[in-house]
Amino acid sequence: MRKITILFACLLFAMQAALAQRAITGTVTSSEDGSGIPGVSVVVKGTTTGITTDLSGKYQLSVPSNANTLVFSFVGMKTKEITIGNQNVINVALERDILDIEGVVVTALGISREKKSLGYSVQDLSGEEISKARETNVLNSLSGKIAGLQITSSSGAVGASSRIIVRGVSSLGGNNQPLFIVDGIPMNNDELGSTGTYGVNRGNAAADINPNDIYSISVLKGPNAAALYGSRAANGVVLITTKAGSQASAKMKKGIGIELSNSTTFETPLRLPDFQDVYGQGSGGAFSFVDGAGHGINDGVDESWGPRLDGRLIDQFFGKQQPWVPAPDNVKNFFETGLTTSTNLAITGGEKFGSFRISYGNVSQKGMLPNTDLTKNNLSLGATANPSQRLSISGSANYNKTKSDNLPGYGYDAQNVMQQFMWFGRQVDITKLKEYKNADGSLFNWNYNYHNNPYFTLHENLNKMNRDRVTGNAKVNYIITDNLTAMVRTGIDYFTNLNTDRIAAGDIDNHFGSYSESLFSFMEVNNDFLLSYNKTFSENLNLNFNAGGNRMDQNYHRVFGAADELAVPGVYTLANSRVALRTSSFDRNKRINSLYFSGQVGFMKGLYFDFTGRNDWSSTLPEGKNSYFYPSVSFGAVITDLIRNDLGPLSYGKLRLGYARVGSDTDPYQLAPFLSFGDGWNASTKLLNQFVPNNLPNSELKPQFANSLEVGAEMKFLTNRISLDITYYNQTTTDQIISIPVSASSGYTSKNINAGEISNKGIELSLGVDVIGQQSPLKWRTTFNFAKNKNQVVSLAEGVEQYELGSYWSLKVMAIPGQAYGSLYGYDYLRDPSGNIVHVNGLPVTGDLKILGNYQPDWIGGINNDFSYKGFTGGFLIDMKKVAIFIP
Repeated sequence: MRKITILFACLLFAMQAALAQRAITGTVTSSEDGSGIPGVSVVVKGTTTGITTDLSGKYQLSVPSNANTLVFSFVGMKTKEITIGNQNVINVALERDILDIEGVVVTALGISREKKSLGYSVQDLSGEEISKARETNVLNSLSGKIAGLQITSSSGAVGASSRIIVRGVSSLGGNNQPLFIVDGIPMNNDELGSTGTYGVNRGNAAADINPNDIYSISVLKGPNAAALYGSRAANGVVLITTKAGSQASAKMKKGIGIELSNSTTFETPLRLPDFQDVYGQGSGGAFSFVDGAGHGINDGVDESWGPRLDGRLIDQFFGKQQPWVPAPDNVKNFFETGLTTSTNLAITGGEKFGSFRISYGNVSQKGMLPNTDLTKNNLSLGATANPSQRLSISGSANYNKTKSDNLPGYGYDAQNVMQQFMWFGRQVDITKLKEYKNADGSLFNWNYNYHNNPYFTLHENLNKMNRDRVTGNAKVNYIITDNLTAMVRTGIDYFTNLNTDRIAAGDIDNHFGSYSESLFSFMEVNNDFLLSYNKTFSENLNLNFNAGGNRMDQNYHRVFGAADELAVPGVYTLANSRVALRTSSFDRNKRINSLYFSGQVGFMKGLYFDFTGRNDWSSTLPEGKNSYFYPSVSFGAVITDLIRNDLGPLSYGKLRLGYARVGSDTDPYQLAPFLSFGDGWNASTKLLNQFVPNNLPNSELKPQFANSLEVGAEMKFLTNRISLDITYYNQTTTDQIISIPVSASSGYTSKNINAGEISNKGIELSLGVDVIGQQSPLKWRTTFNFAKNKNQVVSLAEGVEQYELGSYWSLKVMAIPGQAYGSLYGYDYLRDPSGNIVHVNGLPVTGDLKILGNYQPDWIGGINNDFSYKGFTGGFLIDMKKVAIFIP
């Protein structure tokens, strides 16, 4: 009986304790746009009971029955206290605090963090800032705006790719570009066309992103910021949050909103090479046209070493005894005015149970080169649903269609019309070449030895592209307790790309013409989960901890076929071949399994200690040795929050320090020999078309590692009117996975090894100034950024003195110990002991091979100016690079 009494008393006590608690729920939003704010601290005043809002700005907190007030605080916002009373739902709109505008950025794993709490450098741009540039390739919109970010556009042609490098080159043989993450899901950014010494540039995959759909971009620089994203993040991460994937997409307001935008830009070449207009086509001062193939006087020559352009009468390609005069605008007149039109329509809506955004965008480009074009159509959808205060479901999907009826050729090749302009006869009137066929169907040209008529090339030799791409994700977020949240997500990036190349009969390099098709598909699926724990123990101590895992599956498939000579001119199909078809197919699969954790301990609202750890298991490394772990730690101290005294002009001050180590794997099929098949010439003869590639695999490959140390400071002065962010970093990449040459007597010409070390040391500076005061109706903000990176190849494999990265003719791009990556290696002039060039018969004498320079910039920077006045905005950007290619 006594035991029953005690049990009853315990149950009664538990019931009373439960009744003494009640749940308060709500949403914290921004007063400016109504969007939910993640990470807001919600605390019962005078206690340690509290919680932080989730990614949607929602919270659920159990409070004692005697609780009177809730305190809502968030960096960059004014703290607000709300009396609880008998309310069970408390929604709060926070106002921006002009004295504390550090704000929130998206960091690793998509977690929103107070910027002041980070121990590493992160820079972010809003979607509005991106859309100002009106670039069709979103990468070009970043140029000059983020310190340490180097954007290189391959050309001004439609569909041209852009290359992005963060803090210099760190890998000898691998991909040096950062990882792209869109709404939490990795997105492929491979270049989709090969243009080494020739070829067609079909863009980079990130160009499929619609700039009008971007809500924000955060750039995580180097291993310190990107340690949780795995092998591909050793070179940094570009985090893109779309409006469809953002909780702010519909601003959580009731009703429907419609957004319509249009922009039109016109393009002309900014600058052309300087040409001489004294001498015309020919050689030795003589020229007379007969057939343009050498049967006249030097009429097969394309250089302009002919007669002086003085008006004399000379037989030319368009008629007998024509005035011999220069055509100074013969290259300029070839270009047309490029036209780009971008239209975007978005419909948004929302109410308390969810929101949605639908967007359609169209980009139509007409190139500056005749008969070149590109069209993009993009459809995106994003939605969130909140069935309960604890459960939220969200997802986004995007479909992109990119198509071109003709993209220009590149390189030193007849299909690149720009190549012939370097040789073009200075008397040639380009307008006379527009009709590139004679009445009898034969081709009309100024030279029949080396060049096509440029109009023939662009109208008959067509390089088409047709790409379909689908990206998307689905995510479920559940609040398990007041302090514990669980998330599961799946995402996909899938595209198919069909390229066709046709050469018309009569081409200078292929009399019969040719046709080829290349179809490849790429699919990456990521499944991940994340547990997040947030706890405020007291006013001076808080903890957040995250643990999760990821599985990445990647598949690439390519099929290629070529009819190198056409049986019937003008019929472009693989079946129309007068020779055996060249065919090939290739399939590549890769998987990485990962587990990871991250955490932050905050002290006194001014000291922050972060730590991360990740372990990957890669399918491209040897079985049993494919596991590798890498950690990172960082420390941040906000001195203005710690001192809490008047520091004069200093409004905000922070110091940060971080160290990280990130591992990287390699491509598939680098571990063991495999059998390949050649072209189909002997396919019917057993074994004759089978061979082992010349590169010797290595079953003992290890992951390469990047180690990085970063130190930085952030300061704001005069009530944030002046801001300064400065960073120093030192990064070293070791155990590079490269292929080095070996003696052909071994049966191979190269082999895979772990060797080589590259270091990158540099400084980044970002300075912002409100030139005109913040209270003035006219606002003028200038932002200056500067970055200088010192790159060095520390070592290669034992016995290897140089590593060739690429070559053309006698010029090589080399990695040489003691020199910067990308050294240009070629022949110098022979010089006497005094350094003077030696001449024989008036011509300089070729000397020895030596380092001539380096293609990497000495420094990069940008100056961005933004103006606004009573609703009108404007601005301009100066993007700068200092490059010294050749050393005197």
